[in-house]
Amino acid sequence: MSGDRIRLEGLRARAHHGVFAHEREQGQEFVIDVTVWLPLGAAAAHDALAQTVHYGELAEAVVAAVERDPVDLIETVAERVADTALEFERVRRVEVTVHKPEAPITVPFADVSVTIERDRG
Repeated sequence: MSGDRIRLEGLRARAHHGVFAHEREQGQEFVIDVTVWLPLGAAAAHDALAQTVHYGELAEAVVAAVERDPVDLIETVAERVADTALEFERVRRVEVTVHKPEAPITVPFADVSVTIERDRG
Protein backbone atom coordinates (compact mmCIF):
# COMPACT_ATOMS: atom_id res chain seq x y z
CA MET A 1 0.00 0.00 0.00
CA SER A 2 1.19 3.45 -0.89
CA GLY A 3 1.96 5.91 1.88
CA ASP A 4 -0.04 8.59 0.03
CA ARG A 5 -2.76 10.05 2.19
CA ILE A 6 -5.11 12.94 2.76
CA ARG A 7 -5.66 14.11 6.33
CA LEU A 8 -8.48 16.25 7.68
CA GLU A 9 -7.94 17.50 11.22
CA GLY A 10 -10.33 19.17 13.59
CA LEU A 11 -13.61 18.72 11.76
CA ARG A 12 -16.33 19.93 14.11
CA ALA A 13 -19.88 18.65 14.44
CA ARG A 14 -22.59 19.19 17.02
CA ALA A 15 -24.40 15.96 17.85
CA HIS A 16 -26.38 14.19 20.57
CA HIS A 17 -24.29 11.09 21.26
CA GLY A 18 -23.76 9.72 24.75
CA VAL A 19 -25.17 7.42 27.39
CA PHE A 20 -26.57 10.16 29.61
CA ALA A 21 -29.92 11.89 29.09
CA HIS A 22 -28.38 15.38 29.23
CA GLU A 23 -25.96 14.46 26.43
CA ARG A 24 -28.83 13.32 24.25
CA GLU A 25 -30.96 16.36 25.07
CA GLN A 26 -28.39 19.16 24.96
CA GLY A 27 -25.89 17.75 22.51
CA GLN A 28 -22.22 18.68 22.42
CA GLU A 29 -19.35 19.30 20.07
CA PHE A 30 -17.37 16.42 18.61
CA VAL A 31 -14.04 16.89 16.84
CA ILE A 32 -13.00 14.42 14.16
CA ASP A 33 -9.65 13.69 12.52
CA VAL A 34 -9.69 11.53 9.40
CA THR A 35 -6.80 10.18 7.37
CA VAL A 36 -7.48 8.31 4.15
CA TRP A 37 -4.84 6.35 2.25
CA LEU A 38 -5.13 6.25 -1.52
CA PRO A 39 -2.76 6.36 -4.49
CA LEU A 40 -2.18 10.01 -5.40
CA GLY A 41 0.40 9.67 -8.17
CA ALA A 42 -2.06 9.71 -11.08
CA ALA A 43 -3.97 12.66 -9.64
CA ALA A 44 -0.74 14.63 -9.30
CA ALA A 45 0.61 13.60 -12.71
CA HIS A 46 -2.59 14.60 -14.50
CA ASP A 47 -3.64 17.39 -12.13
CA ALA A 48 -6.99 15.59 -12.03
CA LEU A 49 -9.46 15.88 -9.18
CA ALA A 50 -11.30 12.84 -10.57
CA GLN A 51 -8.27 10.69 -9.67
CA THR A 52 -8.24 11.59 -5.98
CA VAL A 53 -10.76 12.28 -3.21
CA HIS A 54 -12.36 15.71 -3.06
CA TYR A 55 -11.50 16.58 0.54
CA GLY A 56 -14.36 19.07 0.77
CA GLU A 57 -16.85 16.34 -0.08
CA LEU A 58 -15.14 13.97 2.35
CA ALA A 59 -15.36 16.58 5.12
CA GLU A 60 -19.07 17.16 4.47
CA ALA A 61 -19.80 13.42 4.45
CA VAL A 62 -17.90 12.90 7.72
CA VAL A 63 -19.73 15.73 9.50
CA ALA A 64 -23.08 14.47 8.21
CA ALA A 65 -22.27 10.98 9.50
CA VAL A 66 -21.47 12.37 12.95
CA GLU A 67 -24.56 14.56 13.10
CA ARG A 68 -27.11 11.88 12.22
CA ASP A 69 -29.00 9.61 14.64
CA PRO A 70 -27.59 9.53 18.17
CA VAL A 71 -25.72 6.53 19.57
CA ASP A 72 -24.28 5.78 23.00
CA LEU A 73 -20.59 5.36 22.18
CA ILE A 74 -17.99 7.40 20.33
CA GLU A 75 -16.62 4.04 19.22
CA THR A 76 -19.82 3.65 17.20
CA VAL A 77 -19.43 7.16 15.80
CA ALA A 78 -15.85 6.37 14.76
CA GLU A 79 -16.98 3.19 12.99
CA ARG A 80 -19.68 5.14 11.16
CA VAL A 81 -17.13 7.71 10.00
CA ALA A 82 -14.74 4.98 8.82
CA ASP A 83 -17.54 3.35 6.83
CA THR A 84 -18.38 6.72 5.29
CA ALA A 85 -14.78 7.37 4.23
CA LEU A 86 -14.45 3.89 2.72
CA GLU A 87 -17.47 4.60 0.52
CA PHE A 88 -15.21 6.89 -1.51
CA GLU A 89 -14.04 4.67 -4.36
CA ARG A 90 -10.33 5.46 -4.26
CA VAL A 91 -9.91 5.17 -0.48
CA ARG A 92 -8.07 1.98 0.53
CA ARG A 93 -7.58 2.57 4.26
CA VAL A 94 -8.84 5.03 6.86
CA GLU A 95 -7.90 6.14 10.35
CA VAL A 96 -10.52 8.01 12.37
CA THR A 97 -10.18 9.76 15.71
CA VAL A 98 -13.30 11.05 17.41
CA HIS A 99 -12.65 13.54 20.20
CA LYS A 100 -15.27 14.30 22.83
CA PRO A 101 -13.93 17.44 24.53
CA GLU A 102 -17.08 17.94 26.63
CA ALA A 103 -17.24 14.33 27.88
CA PRO A 104 -18.90 13.89 31.27
CA ILE A 105 -15.71 13.22 33.21
CA THR A 106 -15.56 14.41 36.81
CA VAL A 107 -11.85 15.30 36.89
CA PRO A 108 -9.98 17.92 34.84
CA PHE A 109 -8.96 16.62 31.42
CA ALA A 110 -7.74 17.94 28.10
CA ASP A 111 -9.42 15.46 25.77
CA VAL A 112 -10.90 12.03 25.42
CA SER A 113 -10.83 10.28 22.07
CA VAL A 114 -11.19 6.98 20.29
CA THR A 115 -9.07 6.05 17.26
CA ILE A 116 -9.79 3.22 14.86
CA GLU A 117 -8.23 2.03 11.58
CA ARG A 118 -10.08 0.16 8.88
CA ASP A 119 -9.11 -1.21 5.45
CA ARG A 120 -11.25 -1.76 2.42
CA GLY A 121 -12.43 -5.34 2.70
